[in-house]
Amino acid sequence: METLPQALLSDRGLAYGQGLFETIRVQHGRAPLAADHRQRMLRGAQQLGLPLTPAQFDQALAQGLARAGDALSVIKLVLTAGSGGRGYASPAHPRVSLSAAVFPYSPRPELQYQQGMAIGVCKTRLADAGALAGLKHLARLEQVLAADEVRAHGWDEGLVLDARQRPLELTSMNLFARFGDRLWTPALDRAGVNGVMRQRILASGLSGTGVELCRRPRVLADLRHADEIFACNAVAGVLPVRKLALWHWPVGDLARRLQSTVENWFLSP
Repeated sequence: METLPQALLSDRGLAYGQGLFETIRVQHGRAPLAADHRQRMLRGAQQLGLPLTPAQFDQALAQGLARAGDALSVIKLVLTAGSGGRGYASPAHPRVSLSAAVFPYSPRPELQYQQGMAIGVCKTRLADAGALAGLKHLARLEQVLAADEVRAHGWDEGLVLDARQRPLELTSMNLFARFGDRLWTPALDRAGVNGVMRQRILASGLSGTGVELCRRPRVLADLRHADEIFACNAVAGVLPVRKLALWHWPVGDLARRLQSTVENWFLSP
């Protein structure tokens, strides 16, 4: 058993999950989606009452980039409310902590990109998160439990439902389904993570595709009637979903088009 330093034990991110994180893909010494990650962390910090500035974000990211060099890497930025004693109430003047860790980029198997993922439905449900809905905060125990289910069953990813048994997201990716010329994605106004790649796709990735966006709630059984299903995150990009239990979907044209669009985002100067 490892004993943690007292300073770490008093950090509110460890004690209460009071903080945020961003997982940033680095390619050829650059972080092409850095501005998107900065915007989300700053918005989340404001919502949590954490005094983070753009300059602090940029400094931490620069430190991570310096350590990453030219290697394909993933930088994880972790923001916490800093040290604040034992009680739940935040310090009157929190002194935030922002740290960067660098990890090797481990791409998913090429077969998943080409033929799609096989997923299962997790027993773990995401509870309504209220004011925390959409945030990439540090309190991720539901995702930990869901990811353990994925590993136990040997799935590529797990579909996580909300408290009303409706599809919400995958264990580490946002969910999309195309029904004809309508593209559906959960609203994420009550639970789930509003991913950076999801935001990018909704803001600019659908231009010229001819699809209309839809965010109305859907039940699980609706997915069997989809023309294609795919998922995304800021590290892996876009991956099709080919199978859920006895349901099967082809790899669709929209997923293929978005895969190309996303790779161009990562490769463009």
